[in-house]
Amino acid sequence: MNKKIILVDDHEVVVESLSLLINDMEGLEVISGVTDSREAEGFIEKLMPDLLITDYSMPYLNGIQLCLKLRSRWPDIKILMLTVSEDANQIKEAFRVGVSGYVMKKANKLELEKAIHTVLAGQRYYSDMVLDELMKASDVMQEEKLEQVSLTPREIEIIKLIAKEMSTSEIAKDLFISIGTVETHRHNILKKLGLKNSIGLIKYAIQNKLIS
Repeated sequence: MNKKIILVDDHEVVVESLSLLINDMEGLEVISGVTDSREAEGFIEKLMPDLLITDYSMPYLNGIQLCLKLRSRWPDIKILMLTVSEDANQIKEAFRVGVSGYVMKKANKLELEKAIHTVLAGQRYYSDMVLDELMKASDVMQEEKLEQVSLTPREIEIIKLIAKEMSTSEIAKDLFISIGTVETHRHNILKKLGLKNSIGLIKYAIQNKLIS
């Protein structure tokens, strides 16, 4: 028996194209296409689909608002968001309100089919493009966090020397301090920045323009 799917997208041509595409996939059937998001609730109540596929940006109720509205009545409803939006904050918001999967509209048929079956199986689906956007956002947040850390002039000096691939003994000799003192500074710097090793310190130095 085919899994029943309802599509919600304010562009009729998208609904028609997706219907043809999905109906060609094994075990799947689009039972209705909705172009006015306000009508989606009534269609779900009447047809009780296995999966709802919705766009993010729509008039009246956007994908997030629709998801919240539907989950208030059907907490277990499976929702896949298919959209052009690559904004990391919107992606995070979608998963926070209960979307089970997020796929870009530029995805190919194979990826869309994989996303649908993954969500129908009760699992979450993140496309590679979605993961890339989330990782980029995470990197930016980490860089901002690093820039806010307060380092002493001596610690910055030691970071610069580590970034030049100088050994602990070479740094101690250059700064006229003991090897133990260098190691103490290095330990404190790593702890402050939340880093694990010298590679992270070199990356920090480059990101914050401590070395040319």
